[in-house]
Amino acid sequence: MKVSVLYFAQARERAGCGQEWIELAAGADLEAARAAIRAAHPNMDPLWPHLAVAIDGVLAPAHATLRDGAEIALLPPVSGG
Repeated sequence: MKVSVLYFAQARERAGCGQEWIELAAGADLEAARAAIRAAHPNMDPLWPHLAVAIDGVLAPAHATLRDGAEIALLPPVSGG
């Protein structure tokens, strides 16, 4: 199955793109997607502990199951006032 990955802020800078599609096995979970993203973009490793991850607009746990065509958003922390 294919899922879309959206990169924002620092994640976008480190990935070198704002969006990409990744191929995963049917029934894969968010942890499998994370492994595929880490393999493609190892320079993002320092960000992972700080990223919030949403699936189709909803914050999701690592074990959340993905569906074909799902949208994963990697959301770094923001600061400001």
